[in-house]
Amino acid sequence: MTRPESLAGRAHAVILAAGRGTRLRPLTDETPKPLLEVAGHPLIAYGLGLLRWHGFPEVVVNVHHLGEQIVERLGDGSTRGIRVRYSVERELLGTGGGIRRAATLLSDRFPPDEPLLVLNADIVCEVPLDRVLAAHVEHGALATFVLREDPEAARYGVFGIDAGGSIRRFLGRGASAAGLRELMFASVQVLAPRLLEAMPDGPFSSMHDLYPRLFEAGGAFLGFPYAGTWHVVDTPADLAATDRTLRQRGLPQFMREEAAR
Repeated sequence: MTRPESLAGRAHAVILAAGRGTRLRPLTDETPKPLLEVAGHPLIAYGLGLLRWHGFPEVVVNVHHLGEQIVERLGDGSTRGIRVRYSVERELLGTGGGIRRAATLLSDRFPPDEPLLVLNADIVCEVPLDRVLAAHVEHGALATFVLREDPEAARYGVFGIDAGGSIRRFLGRGASAAGLRELMFASVQVLAPRLLEAMPDGPFSSMHDLYPRLFEAGGAFLGFPYAGTWHVVDTPADLAATDRTLRQRGLPQFMREEAAR
């Protein structure tokens, strides 16, 4: 994995870490999901490491369930080479509300024309964020979703893209599936500032409430196919499998640097 060109000054970033992790109970009754250990590191460290590898100087992490533990563990991020700020949700705002509130914490530090890159805290991946951002900007997309092939795609929701990567079918809405490549959302997205402006205050789901409405109104949604390392931790079985795989195959390069810090 070659070190990419720094994305500092070209985008800003949010990690979504506020969920309750109900499918991981009882583990998440006392430990928030982002702090569960995977191959010797808290799960959220993989997202932080990926951002640091791509040159992001700062990230906002939204927290709710046992959020004080995340704040205490990560602190200001200085020991991890990336500044960490927090969006503390007194009520759970959902993915859309969480993104909206976290983005407001960045508005005083970044130009309003910079896209927002959003990662879920429960994944381990080596997505080339620089290439995703470049594709997003080149296509003038409202939103760009990293997509992947997966046998569980139908369970999580399918997006159909054409040969140029444009999303033509969005979770069952839009064009016929015929002739489209059907892929699953990989929990990494880039959002244009104008999309953030369309977000209401309060709790809502971006993927099920806002995005479909914008898609049906003609908004340009782009898919970025990705076939590299990707693990999601939704269940105890996922946690065990991801831990086992990373111990057997070795950590991603950006995490080997983390281990050496």
